[in-house]
Order: sequence, then C-alpha cells, then structure tokens
Amino acid sequence: QVQLVESGGGLVQPGGSLRLSCAASGTIGHTNVMGWYRQAPRKQRELVARIGSLTGTNYAASVRGRFTISRDNAKSTVYLQMNSLKPEDTAVYYCAAFRGALPALGSQPDYWGQGTQVTVSS
Repeated sequence: QVQLVESGGGLVQPGGSLRLSCAASGTIGHTNVMGWYRQAPRKQRELVARIGSLTGTNYAASVRGRFTISRDNAKSTVYLQMNSLKPEDTAVYYCAAFRGALPALGSQPDYWGQGTQVTVSS
C-alpha cells in the first residue's frame, strides 16, 4: 500500500512563491514516477509536473519556467517549488505516484494524496 501526504499549501499574493512537499510511504522506489496534479473549480484535473529517474521531468506548458519539481529519494519526498504565482494557479494540488517507471505521459497515476489548497490572491 502506498500513502502520499502533501503539505505546504496556503494563501499567497500574485508573484509570490510556495513550496509543496509530498511524503511517500509504502512500496515507492526511486524509479517510480511521481508528480503533481491540480484541479481548479469547474475544471478537470491536470498534470502540473512529474519526475522519474528514467523519464526525467515533464511540465505543463503553463508552469514551465516558474515551477520546479524535485525529489529526495532518501526521504521518499517530492517537492514542487512554485514561483511567480498567478491567480490562475489557484487550485487543489494533488501528489500522485505511478506503479511503473515508464508510464505514458497521458496516463493516470495509480496513487493519489488527499490534496492541498493553493490560493493566489491579493
């Protein structure tokens, strides 16, 4: 069984920064792809970024250059550093993990965290 626990969400002004953390427990190794997804009100859940030792990193076009995903394998933790935040980044952010090391880019994760709210507003 895999558990993913997010932290670090909150309220931030436009142009500000936040760092999200996701601690994984269970059968998650350094080759498993992990990532961050988000869901804004009245919108579908979308990929923000994902990382894997064999796949490298992938980012949504809307966050590339502003967000950075990273991973500490020793701590089984994945991070999302979010800079230059915009109101349109407001969403519930979910940590996710795949069973495999090479999931197709559009495939859905196998495990999800409970989500953390990020609100960008003045």
